Amino acid sequence: MTMPVHQHTDEEQVSRHQVDSLSVVVCAYTTARWDDLCRSVDSVLADDAPRLQVVVVIDHNDELYRCATRRFGADRRISVLPNSETPGLSGARNTGVQAAEGAVVAFVDDDAAVQPGWSRALLRHYADPRVAGVGGYAAPIWPQDRPHWMPAEFDWVVGCSYTGQPDRLAAVRNPLGCNMSVRRSVLTEIGGFRSEVGRVGALPVGGEETELFLRLRSCRPTDRVLLDPAAAVRHYVSADRATTRYFMRRCYHEGLSKAVVTRLAATPRSLDTESSYATKVLPRAAAREVLSPHRGGRARAAMIVLGLTATTAGYLRGALTRQNGWT
Repeated sequence: MTMPVHQHTDEEQVSRHQVDSLSVVVCAYTTARWDDLCRSVDSVLADDAPRLQVVVVIDHNDELYRCATRRFGADRRISVLPNSETPGLSGARNTGVQAAEGAVVAFVDDDAAVQPGWSRALLRHYADPRVAGVGGYAAPIWPQDRPHWMPAEFDWVVGCSYTGQPDRLAAVRNPLGCNMSVRRSVLTEIGGFRSEVGRVGALPVGGEETELFLRLRSCRPTDRVLLDPAAAVRHYVSADRATTRYFMRRCYHEGLSKAVVTRLAATPRSLDTESSYATKVLPRAAAREVLSPHRGGRARAAMIVLGLTATTAGYLRGALTRQNGWT
């Protein structure tokens, strides 16, 4: 007598790949954000993730390293390490990845605090072996009231979720750098973060997560990257970043970074997300704000135009620099 063959459902296949180990990398570079760093690490520990490891990486700051070792060294769940690579966020993150033991590595900024349920909201998606990365939502916490001139479409300037991003579970090219996670095996396979992009100290540059996920898509085209707003953090904005001067500098340097990312990616349509944002999201936003009856509408419309102009100028400068071989 032959026994019937059990046909495994998709749900059963997924359940066999449950992931329950998480390493959270928190990078820091300045004692000026010491209280933020403590709040960030404490919030991760309070989230009670299964099989949790926290890796605090100090970016070439001996005083901060000594403070962090005293504050966190006694907790067996926490490792405090100096950045062993090139100064900057990319090198610090790579140092954290090298020390990570979890199946998934998450990255949280030192001025962000995770919200309850964050870790489980990230990890549940990794039960699907096709998922290589998951990011979440980042809400801005302003030092006072939100600046009346600040358009929600530009909250990425302060490292937060912005209007134009998906507001529900969706596939994305890349998540926000302040709240993202990747399978450790994938990070090892594709080689981690590139030092040519990414923040160094207080210089308002970025692009390292964009380049990483573009490379992931090139190396592993069938993998999925998700954004789940249920995996939420609160991102605290310092007073110096809630200014029009920082806004313009950040936009310009974002353009420079995207020019570098385009060169490194060497893949067609690598900036499709930015193109759609610039040609569809921002024109609608500017028109909306011009007609807005609320305070600051025209100021926000002006900042949308100025922000796009500064970003474009940075990108063109970066592209011309590359083309002409300038330094």
